[in-house]
Amino acid sequence: MKILLKSLWILSILFTTLISAQTITKSTFMVKGECIMCKERIETSAKNSGATAAIWNAETQKLNLEFDPGKTSADLILKNIAAVGHDNEKYTAEDKTYRQLPDCCLYERTPSILKIEKAVIPAKKENQYFVRGNCGSCKARIEKAATSAGANSAIWEAETQTVTLVFDPVKSSADMILKKIAEAGHDNEKFTTDDAVYKNLPDCCLYDRELPLGVKSDLVHHEEESSPKSEATDRADRVNTSIEEVQLLKMTDPTSLSKKETSLTFNIGKKELLKAACCNLSESFETNATVDVSFSNAVTGTKQLKMLGLDQKYTALTKELLPSIRGLASPYGLNLIPGRWIGGIQLTKGGSTVVNGYESITGQINTELLKAGEKPETALNVFADANGRFETNITSTNQLNENWNQSVLLHGNATIGEKDSNNDGFLDQPTGNQINAAYLLNYNDLDHSGLGSHFGISFVKDQRFGGQTAFDKKIDHSQQTAYGVGIDLTRFEIWNKTGYIFKDKPYQSIGWMNQFSTHQQDSFFGNRNYWGNQNTFYSNLVFESIIGNTNNKFKTGAGFLYDQFDEDYLNQNYQRTETVPGVFFEYTLTGLKYTLVAGARADFHNLAGTQFTPRLNFKYDISPKTILRLSAGRGFRTANIFAESQQYFASNRQIEIMGNGGKIYDLEPEIAWNYGASLQQEFKLFNRKATLVADFFRTDFQAQVLTDLDLSPQKIVFYNLEGNSFANSFQTQVDFSPARNLDLRLAYKYYDVQADFKDGRRSIPFVAKNRGFFNASYSTDASEKGAFWNFDTTLQLVGQQTLPNLNANPVAYRLPDVSKSFATLNAQISRNFNKNVRAYVGGENLTNYMQKNPIVDVTNPFGNYFDAGMVYAPIMGANVYVGLDVTF
Repeated sequence: MKILLKSLWILSILFTTLISAQTITKSTFMVKGECIMCKERIETSAKNSGATAAIWNAETQKLNLEFDPGKTSADLILKNIAAVGHDNEKYTAEDKTYRQLPDCCLYERTPSILKIEKAVIPAKKENQYFVRGNCGSCKARIEKAATSAGANSAIWEAETQTVTLVFDPVKSSADMILKKIAEAGHDNEKFTTDDAVYKNLPDCCLYDRELPLGVKSDLVHHEEESSPKSEATDRADRVNTSIEEVQLLKMTDPTSLSKKETSLTFNIGKKELLKAACCNLSESFETNATVDVSFSNAVTGTKQLKMLGLDQKYTALTKELLPSIRGLASPYGLNLIPGRWIGGIQLTKGGSTVVNGYESITGQINTELLKAGEKPETALNVFADANGRFETNITSTNQLNENWNQSVLLHGNATIGEKDSNNDGFLDQPTGNQINAAYLLNYNDLDHSGLGSHFGISFVKDQRFGGQTAFDKKIDHSQQTAYGVGIDLTRFEIWNKTGYIFKDKPYQSIGWMNQFSTHQQDSFFGNRNYWGNQNTFYSNLVFESIIGNTNNKFKTGAGFLYDQFDEDYLNQNYQRTETVPGVFFEYTLTGLKYTLVAGARADFHNLAGTQFTPRLNFKYDISPKTILRLSAGRGFRTANIFAESQQYFASNRQIEIMGNGGKIYDLEPEIAWNYGASLQQEFKLFNRKATLVADFFRTDFQAQVLTDLDLSPQKIVFYNLEGNSFANSFQTQVDFSPARNLDLRLAYKYYDVQADFKDGRRSIPFVAKNRGFFNASYSTDASEKGAFWNFDTTLQLVGQQTLPNLNANPVAYRLPDVSKSFATLNAQISRNFNKNVRAYVGGENLTNYMQKNPIVDVTNPFGNYFDAGMVYAPIMGANVYVGLDVTF
């Protein structure tokens, strides 16, 4: 009997061991770490928590676990791993624990898989399981894998990232089905797919593997300094994405270059904008290497952007993806969008999508205004600098109810300092003031009716006075002997964007955008008067759907642009009305490693005739970290010669138009082709992520309106191109982090911009062939109250520039053939005292480099040789500013 009992006891142990062996679960999870010490800490914690095996890989940041679900759980293991200091896809380590890790173990927490604590993770039902995916192709693949593993039915939803299973537990199990789904390429809550299988998925199916389960990549709310969007607002943006061709993603990186975008598009976030003074849009690119900001005119204080070596007028500047800074708004429009109103900027190099119009030649810069987030937020900003400039911004965003939210944006500035640092008798910058207000109202009912809408209205009044220090703005300029400049701007805009997503067809939507704007300028430059008014109506209807499946998408629609111009220069009036109806079609083909976007539009311009605009963008993923992009496209525009040349109005140059019978100022419109190629490479540097981008773009003008400053120092001559005109642009940029919280950006640019003028081929003036760029940003660790320091500096090296030929002037009033090279340095220190209060102090042009004698014949402003437009370098010395941000 004892022998029998002993035998039964041994058999029981063997049976129990066998059963336990058969229930061992294998799973893979994302766990953050850096080095061999991290590996030991993570694996030890896992085993102490009951794991039978734990292997962590620093390169992939993955932890392979084996455990008995009867004794422990993945949830408990990951919770204990977070407790020793390592973020993972389910739990975040406490800040205090993280900071106590050795320096070599302090992994990158931004972007972090656990910086998504505020993400809305949908609840699961008993028969639902989290499965990652993106699109309709993912849905078909997941459901097919589930049924092949024995499921009676399987329904996967992209929005909730869940699959609902119905199966007979006698014939199958959830583990069997989810394992089969993982083998097909989709990570889920129990099994992780092999990297090789994941990489072979089509581009549209490459879901974000670092997000928590149950969170879709385009619905994530990353924690950052700007207000996070609510789920409703974010989904409304997705409607606008389909309508407007730009993805609006919340980013933790200050500037990011998406690997999924077909075009070379940089997303500039709120953090990047806070690195500099950023009082308006013209100052929003101080820390960006792609855009060049020209220096202020010596009298009017205007700034202009350049991209790919060409003037701002060849770049489409939009606000909320609606035409904004164009036409008569070109010279001063950048000053009319306050920096604190900006929620983000999308910067695209080369020809953009045909959906947004025909005017983009060198690229597109789209500005997004602040939108309401998850909670109401009111922010106050005050700013002052040593040159007597003061500014106040008040922004308020809040949710009115479940479907409605609003933004109220207010701005006011005044420049009262009358500074003449070089004692030439002229103010270094104009004095004046601006009042600016905007109201945004958003409706979102996408989850129920499929309808979303955005309404906006804005008004701005800006007045500036410059010129000689003796000029009195209270007396009419015609009654004074002193030289004065006065600029009075008024602008009003109202717009609406409405979109509808078809029920049960998330890939199909229709959107309609409408905008009316009026812009008026009343100005004088010495004895010259210029008055201009432009009324514009814009409408764009877009339908988006698929052909067969989501690998074949298309957008089609029709647009209409109406421009009414009325200008007075001296005693001559120029009037014209442009009406441009148009149609377009764009097709997107997504393959295993490539994406092709091909589009074309036909526009029927009443003055320029029928214009055909084809554009092509191609992206090929050579490897997951190496991306090649190619682009080609055509663009056309009508020149506004007075508005676009106002930097030369503060001179005694006479305007001459050498017309050829065209219908716009007796000139023909401008037409250009742009071609580009870029290579994006991610790699490890100092054991941290680094990105290298190299691009080359060429712009060839088929027709162009040339502004010739060389035929005579006393003339500005406009005429159509007869010959060739081109711009070659090469840029290479590397972003890397040599140490935790330290970000560096290095860039080099080369430009070759030439045109065939009347007297032969010449380089375009005021374009530096060589430019260097360096930016460094460092932040200290945030305290429990959210307090931290941030230090930022930007060094720009500007090479020699070709200058206009003034050799016909007397020797004293000439310029050298080329300018000298110079460097400028900007820096800023900011202190966040908590999540609600931030103070900052900064300096601009800290090298104190100034152009000597920027005004030609400054002592005789009404003489033949006076010219304040020959500016190629800073005209103001070092400037210091302070500011305060308070959030309520």
